[in-house]
Amino acid sequence: MIWRPYTQMKTAHTPYHVYAAKGVYLQLDDRLVIDSIASWWAMIHGYRHPELTEAIVSQAQRFSHVMLGDLTHDPVEALAERLARWTPGDLNYCFFSDSGSVAVEVALKMALQFYWNQGQSHRDHVLSLRHAYHGDTFRAMEVGDDPDYHFIVKRTGSQSTVTHISTEIKELEEAFDALHERLNCVIVEPLLQCAGGLRTYDVSFLRRARELCDRYGVLLVFDEVATGFGRVGERLASDLVTPDIVALGKALTGGYIGHAVTIANERVFSAFYDDNSEHALMHGPTFMGNPLACAVALRSLEIFEREDYLGKVRRIEAIAKRELACFKDPRIREIRILGDCICLETYDAQTLKGYQQYALEHGVFARPFLNYLYAMPPYIITEEELVKVIDVMKGWFNR
Repeated sequence: MIWRPYTQMKTAHTPYHVYAAKGVYLQLDDRLVIDSIASWWAMIHGYRHPELTEAIVSQAQRFSHVMLGDLTHDPVEALAERLARWTPGDLNYCFFSDSGSVAVEVALKMALQFYWNQGQSHRDHVLSLRHAYHGDTFRAMEVGDDPDYHFIVKRTGSQSTVTHISTEIKELEEAFDALHERLNCVIVEPLLQCAGGLRTYDVSFLRRARELCDRYGVLLVFDEVATGFGRVGERLASDLVTPDIVALGKALTGGYIGHAVTIANERVFSAFYDDNSEHALMHGPTFMGNPLACAVALRSLEIFEREDYLGKVRRIEAIAKRELACFKDPRIREIRILGDCICLETYDAQTLKGYQQYALEHGVFARPFLNYLYAMPPYIITEEELVKVIDVMKGWFNR
């Protein structure tokens, strides 16, 4: 039996079987449906893109995997170089891993050991956001603020090293006043808190965080696993405010293979670059720098730039704002649109009960959670297809 994600297996419905996929469409048992959430926000190019498929096949004909321990290969070297040019500032040092959660774990480990290597073991504290989600591994859960994971944090007794604040600048400043001597990093999903409820906030918060981190010598960490590669209307939110460490995943490979990367700047890397072997970063996922993943990531970045994907995202945002401009319903608390993210937050989760089946019957696959009805479609979606997705969302309230 498959133990499925985020699911109470005893009461779960039978999953929908996918037989094929192309473009924005999934072929289920008896119908063709638009994937409105791009397989957890990763398939920005849609399914079965010929160039991405070719990149994987071509690399597989050479070799599919070698470890990075004492070995290297062209795709990983090319991707590291490409990402160093693609990211802002001196974010030049790429540590690859196999998932977004692990990329965040690596970032948090880097931040802690950065100070430890310099004899500052008292800097054991992390500042994070309320409603944060950074992944399902243990340290990632700790800096997150998901009630489903609080039992883990309480059981391990480690919550005292993390403080959660709102995205109000005043609260950020108060936290620094109280904790700056103990902080090793501030970690945020920049501009858009995805799994925490598709919550948006202003770039001024990030700018102030950067100023305070610089003043007190604290590292700024961006979790751009979900927000990167155009999601918020920018290549990276890091282009607006540059962090010391950024974690990327999901769309890194266009969603075609699981892979992630944690990229650090010169200051961070230098704290590990030492004759003392104990100052090395002792971490090493088996599939880090996987050649297939690196090959497809390189092609994904090429397509992203060549075909003006930022323009596609801005078109999605404009269409969504147009289609929802006058839409209201007393059950809806707020409508939020940023880049590729379209969210209808309801007052009550019961309002969305049955929506998934309704959407399927109208040609759309969706997966609302809690009281959030949302879409994050592949960037290649046409205007007609996007309007259909939004019409289904509106149609649920107009029944």
